[in-house]
Amino acid sequence: MATRKKKETAASAKVTKAATLRTKDVAGLQAEIKDLQKAHFGLRMQKATQQLSNTTTLRVTRRDIARAKTILAQKEQETQAAK
Repeated sequence: MATRKKKETAASAKVTKAATLRTKDVAGLQAEIKDLQKAHFGLRMQKATQQLSNTTTLRVTRRDIARAKTILAQKEQETQAAK
């Protein structure tokens, strides 16, 4: 039963992450993507030098980047449709 609670918490964290990203404007999303890419690069360098102990953070940051890019594409599509 404990694993279910962890999964529910992780799922709710993703929802709030997407919800907070949706509140940002296009410039804010681009800045967020740039920051996430820098963080991901730093994690990759740590992994290459054997300094990264928790390699799951690579997957998390990669998915956060994808989530932000998806929302950015949706917002840009909405602005194109409005024109």
